[in-house]
Amino acid sequence: MKRVLRDVVVSAVSAVATVGAGTGALLATATDAHAQEGQSASPQAAQPGGVAIRRIVVEGNQRIEPATISSYLLVRPGDTFDPERIDLSLKTLFATGLFADVQIEQRGADLVVAVIENPIINRVIFEGLRTLDEDDLEEEVQARPRSVFTPARAQADVQRIIEVYRRAGRFAAQVTPQVRELDQNRVDLIFEVDEGPVTGVRDINFIGNEEFSDRNLRDAIVTTESSWWNFFDTNDNYDPDRLEYDREQLRQFYSNRGYADFRVVSAVAELTPDQKDFYITFTVDEGTRYEWGTISVETALDRLSENLLLAAVPIRTGTEFRGDLIESAIDAMTYVAGTVGYANVVITPNVVRDRENRVVNITFEVNEGPRVFIERIDIVGNTRTLDRVIRREMRVNEGDAFNRVLLDRSQQRVRSLGFFETVTVEDTDGSAPDRSVVQVNVTEQSTGELAFAAGFSSTENFLFDASITERNLRGRGQFLRLRASISSQRQQVDFRFTEPRFLGRELAAGFDLYSLRTNFRSQSSFENQSTGMGLRLSFPVAERTSLGLTYSLVQDDTEITSSQCDPSNPLPPLLCDQEGVFLTSVVGVTVNWDRRNDPIFATRGFDLSFSQDLAGLGGEVNYLRTELEGGLYYGLPWQGWRLTARGSAGYIVGWGGDEIRINDRFFKGGASFRGFDVAGLGPRQLQVTDADGTLVTAGDSLGGNLYAIGTIQLDVPLPLPDSFGLDAALFTDFGTLGVLDPGSVDTIDILGPNRLIVEDEASLRATAGISVFWDSPFGPVQFDFAQPLANEEYDQTEEFRFSTRTRF
Repeated sequence: MKRVLRDVVVSAVSAVATVGAGTGALLATATDAHAQEGQSASPQAAQPGGVAIRRIVVEGNQRIEPATISSYLLVRPGDTFDPERIDLSLKTLFATGLFADVQIEQRGADLVVAVIENPIINRVIFEGLRTLDEDDLEEEVQARPRSVFTPARAQADVQRIIEVYRRAGRFAAQVTPQVRELDQNRVDLIFEVDEGPVTGVRDINFIGNEEFSDRNLRDAIVTTESSWWNFFDTNDNYDPDRLEYDREQLRQFYSNRGYADFRVVSAVAELTPDQKDFYITFTVDEGTRYEWGTISVETALDRLSENLLLAAVPIRTGTEFRGDLIESAIDAMTYVAGTVGYANVVITPNVVRDRENRVVNITFEVNEGPRVFIERIDIVGNTRTLDRVIRREMRVNEGDAFNRVLLDRSQQRVRSLGFFETVTVEDTDGSAPDRSVVQVNVTEQSTGELAFAAGFSSTENFLFDASITERNLRGRGQFLRLRASISSQRQQVDFRFTEPRFLGRELAAGFDLYSLRTNFRSQSSFENQSTGMGLRLSFPVAERTSLGLTYSLVQDDTEITSSQCDPSNPLPPLLCDQEGVFLTSVVGVTVNWDRRNDPIFATRGFDLSFSQDLAGLGGEVNYLRTELEGGLYYGLPWQGWRLTARGSAGYIVGWGGDEIRINDRFFKGGASFRGFDVAGLGPRQLQVTDADGTLVTAGDSLGGNLYAIGTIQLDVPLPLPDSFGLDAALFTDFGTLGVLDPGSVDTIDILGPNRLIVEDEASLRATAGISVFWDSPFGPVQFDFAQPLANEEYDQTEEFRFSTRTRF
């Protein structure tokens, strides 16, 4: 029996399926052969004519019970030997897939059914895999351990494996099924795989295009031509599914440029003679170019006028037809309807092409949809963050009317928490037609951060910064940070904590403690120690606007080199009048206005922040400080490209007869002005010769009372796989810093022909460069390469800077 099984199985699975020939050698099945044998055996059962079957005898079965086999037969003991019914019984047994061979014969008055059972699969093994994993193939094949092996199923699995390799661009892949016999009628099913080379795309051609060149159309599709140097590209292999997607991309390309009648006549892929690559040819019919004609809106809704809806439609008569504007118009009108209380509207665009005048007329029919209420809000995926932290950001509650506008806003608010890698808000049918279940799906990401930053300036000045931050403490949304930084001139330690829902209300409250020591003894003859604390409170005043209130109490201890400030010294330094201990009491207010479409990577909209701090309500220092900061964001048509324009400005002025002390002035450079060292630009104390004004020594930066800085940045995705984690941005920073009080710019004569002066030009500074962002295995890293375009000779430049962070 084993010999028969081996002969049947091995002969059935010995064929090799190859996709290059388009068809493979099919696994031979025993069904037809044995069916013919069963038919030849039927006359033996017919010989006795009307003889009755005394009993049914089953032979050769090992796992399957005789009663089970008998149940498939169409004859029973007592029936006569009927050739037709016995033939149907034979075919029924083969159709079960349980048997490799079946024979039915008569022995006297007995009907004998002799079977050879198909073996059981012990293991499914894949050999020769290089580019795909076993898990990828196990999901595709039907063969499983402890299932019945049949040649037909093995052949079907071969075709599935080949299809997987076709999708990966390997059309020369070969798959050979083999079986290894084991005891107890078991086998190991082995798929021997020869993956072969990747089948590339040698050339992409277009036929019928007159308005746009082949190069323009190649840029519009996803499939690319193979190049020896572009080894990172994964779209340069032939994929039939991708080819269908390319047809749609071409349709969108032409539709968004006025060609409403465009169609792809055919897309043909031909294998090259060497069977290594494909030639792809698109035949297109461009049609004629259309413009927008009449645009109208029809609605019977009381609170929604046609003129209001028409004003939201981004389509204008006489402009070039663009198919994507139809969807944009529907989104805009849906949003407008939501703002006036219509949470569910059905907008139907009726498009009519006037081929004679080459215009497209469109009418939007706006009707109120069925009223739906939110039955339940489910939070899914938050393994660490508490449900209530997410729910309090939702703009809708259970029982509210369904409102897509508020759901989109809720999604943005949850994303802006910064706790999750992905956030999606979906709705599904509820328990009744007027009920909907909202599901918020989140994917947690690391909110702890161990950050390190290091800088190197052109003056060989090093900076080291370290901090540990937790933005979602205990999953409650609380913020906690401990930071320490050190350089040759600065040592700082600060602690910050924020509770986003103080007293259970929509109030964010927090406090700060810090200590800052600044050492300029070697250059400006002073050292300052600042120790302070602060309280913060913020709350929303509108959906996208918030107001913040702060209070700070700071003690500054400024020490000047004792020998320089001796009363007998006729030429004391400029800072001697600032020596001593000063207490500063500051109250402040901040207004934030955020109209960005996305809090993480905005592609349109703006944000604006205005703040004022008043010192003098207590303490010994009096000033008013005002700052303004904002940005504009514009996403370009290409994936990942974005243009950003940001600006900031500030001014501080003393009152009550006070001038601005050096500790309260603005210092810019480093991360705030790339291309300059920390505090590397602005007013500086200089020593020059009295004779010709030649610079001898550049002293410390003195900061400034006024600054204005602008940045224009172009985010440029690098043509590398996402796995590399590399991105880049081109930037230019420009601005100025200066305008000291008159008492801080006096000239002091020192020994010899030299003078000690303060340069306060407040001139324009500008830099340009490139930033490279790398999501490295040990954390995000940023490299800044900058070249000064405009600067003063006493400024301290910095052409290279890097920083890195490690998350946990």
